[in-house]
Amino acid sequence: MKLCGENIRKIRREKDLTQEYMAFEMGISQKSYSDIENSKVRINFEILQKISAILDIRPSDVCSISDQCGRNDYEQKYNDLLQFLKKNNISVPKEL
Repeated sequence: MKLCGENIRKIRREKDLTQEYMAFEMGISQKSYSDIENSKVRINFEILQKISAILDIRPSDVCSISDQCGRNDYEQKYNDLLQFLKKNNISVPKEL
């Protein structure tokens, strides 16, 4: 499976955009942007939204939510949510 950074690089190149341009539009350094494409940093949803807007694509065109966070992260967030709901006496929806 391709990493999100590799997909971003491929799409950026297809649109003939530079890393410098992407970094400028995102308000970060070119080095920070390069780290994103080289998968040296974890891509969060905010970064994914910015990149998607600049490239005029959907976030899912770059990577799925499951690609941007590990399975353990998802399970931990799910368990944290359940604990929060129970702690605050909020009924847990059947879908959860």
